[in-house]
Amino acid sequence: MLAAIDWSRPWYDTIRAAVTLAAGAEGFIDNRFIDKFCLQAASLKLCNHQGLPLRFVPQSALPEGTAYEAFIGATGGVPTRDNLHDFFNGLVWLSFPRIKVQLNALQAAQIARDGVGKSRGPARDGATIYDENAALLVARDNAAGHELVEALRGHRWSEAFVERRASFDVDAQLWLFGHALMEKLVAPRKAITAHTRVVFAGDDYFALDDTARRAWLDQREAAELAARGLSTADFTPLPVLGVPGWWPAQDQAFYDDASVFRPKRSAPAN
Repeated sequence: MLAAIDWSRPWYDTIRAAVTLAAGAEGFIDNRFIDKFCLQAASLKLCNHQGLPLRFVPQSALPEGTAYEAFIGATGGVPTRDNLHDFFNGLVWLSFPRIKVQLNALQAAQIARDGVGKSRGPARDGATIYDENAALLVARDNAAGHELVEALRGHRWSEAFVERRASFDVDAQLWLFGHALMEKLVAPRKAITAHTRVVFAGDDYFALDDTARRAWLDQREAAELAARGLSTADFTPLPVLGVPGWWPAQDQAFYDDASVFRPKRSAPAN
């Protein structure tokens, strides 16, 4: 299962440190990864939003009829199956624990208030999208950073990825977060698209190394989620293989594929 992952791909930079730490002295993670994830969570002293120690437990520990998010909130146990989906989920918990805790708090609170019905509600919908398929675009809070973000939000793909290509090295950095997104990228396809949240950062962020940047982003986003909550309107689409350097042969023809790099829909006339 894990042998299918090409760890050299740039989209796995987000979780690369967690992979190395969880592998430990053995230097690898096999299909029995739950124990290694538990050891790493304990060494980091991770807890859920109620202060309970976070640990990874077999899926069988989740009682029938109990919502997954409610169980994590009530026990600190993260039900984990022996598959790629839950493998990446564990790595994201170890990489962005504050964000994951806050997402779980939002989901557990809505379940406690409204129960588990056919409709998840806007907060839980937003949290699910974030958890499964989000990417975080950190853009420098200057003219170049704002112009790049506006081009992406406007689906002006050629401007963002070709004309402003150099900005991705200087004024922007994309971090993948969604574990389902990471799972899809084991077998990369041009059409794979992330739900992207934009975070503006000052020069101090861009002066940090990647470890410190990840910690900064984890704290910043968790605080934002706690203060403002979340809805599905908070995301903008971004085809991840369009990120400069993330795929070979990114010439103009690559971005002219309108089935992937779709133009922005016009607002309906009144």
